[in-house]
Amino acid sequence: MAVLAAIAFVAVRVFDSDDSTGVLVPRVEGTTSDALAYDDSQAEDLERAAAFGLSHALYAKSPGGVFATAERTESFRQLIEDAVDDSGFEADLVEAIVFLESGGRPDVIAGDDPVAASGLTQILAETAQNFLDMTVDLEASRRLTMRIAGAVRRGDVVQAERLREQRRTIDERFDPEQALAGTIRYLTTARERLGRDDLAVVSYHMGIGNLTSVLRAYAPGFDLPVPDLVEEEDLSWARVFFDTAPDRNGEAHALLTRLGDDSPTYYWRVLAAQEIMRLYREDRDRLQELDLLHAAKGSAEEALHPPFETQRFADATDLQRAWDEHVLQALPDDPARLGFAVDRTMGELAPRLSQPKELYRGLRAEALAVLVFIGTRAQALSAATQPLEVTSSVRDDAYQELLRSGNPEAAQGYSLHTTGFAFDILRRYESGAHAQAFQFLLDDLTARNLIAWVREPAAIHVTVSSEAENLVPLMLAES
Repeated sequence: MAVLAAIAFVAVRVFDSDDSTGVLVPRVEGTTSDALAYDDSQAEDLERAAAFGLSHALYAKSPGGVFATAERTESFRQLIEDAVDDSGFEADLVEAIVFLESGGRPDVIAGDDPVAASGLTQILAETAQNFLDMTVDLEASRRLTMRIAGAVRRGDVVQAERLREQRRTIDERFDPEQALAGTIRYLTTARERLGRDDLAVVSYHMGIGNLTSVLRAYAPGFDLPVPDLVEEEDLSWARVFFDTAPDRNGEAHALLTRLGDDSPTYYWRVLAAQEIMRLYREDRDRLQELDLLHAAKGSAEEALHPPFETQRFADATDLQRAWDEHVLQALPDDPARLGFAVDRTMGELAPRLSQPKELYRGLRAEALAVLVFIGTRAQALSAATQPLEVTSSVRDDAYQELLRSGNPEAAQGYSLHTTGFAFDILRRYESGAHAQAFQFLLDDLTARNLIAWVREPAAIHVTVSSEAENLVPLMLAES
């Protein structure tokens, strides 16, 4: 209740001028260079950022919610500790894999057929049989799975559990102890073949063969065995992931893109699950707070800017003061150089508030820096000549209320547009390459915890993190 009370209280918080700066304009060199090029000194910070930036799905989609999922997962803690004994892998890491893979449900199947990933650690039948030396009688498992489903439909709980016990004996993936043992065997073999714990975890979703191809593409020209290559080139997953882009280590990027799934971000989501389990044991108030914030919107935007601690603009007076004190920066109009243009309708409701449209055509410095980065990088990566179209930027509560009355898709309650940290980009692109470049940037910036975004019917709604302040001096300069 304390968190809810705080959220209710902040509805009245408005702008003050603590964050003022000078008038800022885009740097010329910002249009040609990647301001977020990887540096090894950033590795630990990027790991932490990725764990937070990619945690939204865990809060939004964990079966029954994060608390129920954490409770189920923790019930296997002793088995997990027994499984990792003498393996060199931490129990917290393997516990996080359980959280992410099955949500602590030992009988779950990825679909209806147990040929797919099944059990507490979601092991494929083929992997279990041919790689992990696990007992899997697939046909018997299929028959029992159908009978279990029938018993559940009839409400025969006793029969369903008896059948599940039978299935555990002929398909060890459904036996939690055996599933965990199989996962440790996989991770141990993967570490031997890849040379690092983090790469072993990445391979749990990506596959050892696929990851090996990515590593050799990232560091080509080396005939060393993979573990030696990894050691020689210091190939952490943070380095490979964040140092790979369409125009940088392009072959590795192409391989990751062709995978067509979320395996490149798997390790970050495991770290996110590990942090959730830590909070579940050590700080449940904070976990509850994060759970509420992630549930509020379709992205992590409120986790980036909680309503109970984020200043926003109540009316035109607030906005004008922000402009006067340079808290808000004007959207530049140079689409050929910056890769984005301001939609002519932006601020169209301003006359109904007796205000000029220009009052509603600005952003905080952090958000403007990110927008300049996105526009210029998307342009450079795709060679597009058509700019991205920015349809919305800052608003005040009065403008938001007007918009809400005529647009059912407008955010109800707290809108991040009223903070100056959010903008919308029209879902219209010059080409497939332009769209792909934009999508890559959205995903990369999310992994860096610099933005949260959500796909709306007509636009991509982007909220910029305060962490993007580090991008401001790289992309903007005082005029």
